[in-house]
Amino acid sequence: MIKTINKMRSGIMSFISNDKEYPIIAAVSAGLYPLLYYYNSNFTLVNSWSQFLFFVITYLLIPSGVFLGVFLFFKRVTPLQKFKKFALPVLNFMTFVFLIIISTYGFSWKVIAVSLIIAIALAILLQKHFKKVVVFQLLMTLIVATKLVPDVYRHLTYSSKWMEISDDIENVNFKKKPNIYVIQPDGYTSFSELKKKTYNFDNSNFQQFLTASGFKLYNDFRSNYTTTLSSNSSMFAMKHHYYNNNKSKPNELYNTRKIIIGDNPVVSIFKNNQYKTFLMLDVSYLLVNRSPILYDYSNIDYSEIPYLDRGFSIKKDPLIDLERIIESNLETNNFFFIEKMLPMHITNDYSDSKGIEGERNIYLEQLKQANDWLTNVVQIITKKDPGGIIIIAADHGGFVGMESTQESNLKQVDDALVTSVFSTILAIKWPENIAPYFDNKLKTNVNLFRILFSYLSDDTSYLKTLEVDKSYTLIKEGAPVGIYEVINENGDVVFNQH
Repeated sequence: MIKTINKMRSGIMSFISNDKEYPIIAAVSAGLYPLLYYYNSNFTLVNSWSQFLFFVITYLLIPSGVFLGVFLFFKRVTPLQKFKKFALPVLNFMTFVFLIIISTYGFSWKVIAVSLIIAIALAILLQKHFKKVVVFQLLMTLIVATKLVPDVYRHLTYSSKWMEISDDIENVNFKKKPNIYVIQPDGYTSFSELKKKTYNFDNSNFQQFLTASGFKLYNDFRSNYTTTLSSNSSMFAMKHHYYNNNKSKPNELYNTRKIIIGDNPVVSIFKNNQYKTFLMLDVSYLLVNRSPILYDYSNIDYSEIPYLDRGFSIKKDPLIDLERIIESNLETNNFFFIEKMLPMHITNDYSDSKGIEGERNIYLEQLKQANDWLTNVVQIITKKDPGGIIIIAADHGGFVGMESTQESNLKQVDDALVTSVFSTILAIKWPENIAPYFDNKLKTNVNLFRILFSYLSDDTSYLKTLEVDKSYTLIKEGAPVGIYEVINENGDVVFNQH
């Protein structure tokens, strides 16, 4: 070990003290740290091979070519040779700063312009110490690389065994084949929860609209998990994942986007029953890591999504295409998953919080917008497809009563705050307004599709293997860190370590 350290030290000192110039090393040192930093901060957003290739080309290969070309140009053009000593330092500092900024803040051109000016000035001032700067950059790269190892390891060793289904529901045969519309307003709290003191919101007008439109409203429905990714991956898998028992990053489970956008038994079952499948989103959040879209149609194409996208750069209204798509697919059986990022939830960060009451007011304003949007969706579908099954089901609650969603990782002593996180809307328009007799089993998201498939197949044997209707979260403070059951199968708030 000591010999290795001494050898490394000797190599570094030799690199710093000699007169040779290393354009490729200068380019790699400028790009490698920002690349690994971006992966370390956003691993589940960029864990596809196409993205890896993009980052290698953009952060390493292109800078290497530019550095080498500029270096040779300054070296061979006689009038520029006196400035050659500044070429690599300026390029290195500018590239390093530019890549760091777009990796953290995106393309904020004012910030980029000011930062590049400062970078050029520093490069000129530190020109004599440039090789030391390169060594420092490479040491920073080594540090962030060690932090990235656990993510890479979990990615390479990820197992989808949790998705294995114990019965033969994947071979279910539908006896009824109406079009199915699953509409997900992100973070829309349940009707019963909105009436409580935490929200204190009169939603009766929208409830009356739904009832008049033939919907059955399900009070006290809730999610099993706390986020869009954790909840929807479980819902489409029809299985609990328990955050894969990962205590560090429960909100960004591996492969959740891949599961949600088609690699799941629900989409396979619809296709096996000769359904066309449609994915209609208002933002690119579910597509950001460029997993294969296994739906037959998606209203957002990967050609539209930047590689540095965080999931919200592309914004579309699914309603623009919905009416046209329904009309052009009258001869097929169709399944639609339609998502809208309304009303969402309170802020994710304490630093952005407007306080408990301020966050509540913002959420309720967004809830009103969600009501208007949902009204339009329902009117379009009932007009064009009166026999379709319409399911309005959110992914989680609104977190109202807290200052930020971060509080969901604290052990709560107020039951109302726990239910605020998990309570979700569920309203279903059944054919001829006749719900199945077993719809009392609709309690949580994880069993939504299994119960729907039991209805479509006229086969209640699939109800024998329902998942437990429990809700889980990761607790980081107030109790030993771990995954906890916080609402049991009876809907009671509990606190049991999983």
